[in-house]
Amino acid sequence: MAGIQYEIMETIAVISESPKGWTKELNLISWNGREPKYDLRDWAPDHEKMGKGITLTKEEVLQLKKSLENFS
Repeated sequence: MAGIQYEIMETIAVISESPKGWTKELNLISWNGREPKYDLRDWAPDHEKMGKGITLTKEEVLQLKKSLENFS
């Protein structure tokens, strides 16, 4: 992705892996030098390519966790 800089600060979880080696990961990522946020998306094996994903603040992650705990 031209013009977008990112640094994976921490890999929290690898959720799944496709037959082609792409992984769905929850990472803490700094985008364009900003404060890191939680990010869920697909990544190529070398982390040079990525799929569409979502980026969440810590507060949003905590709310999601709370919602999932109540999910049945």
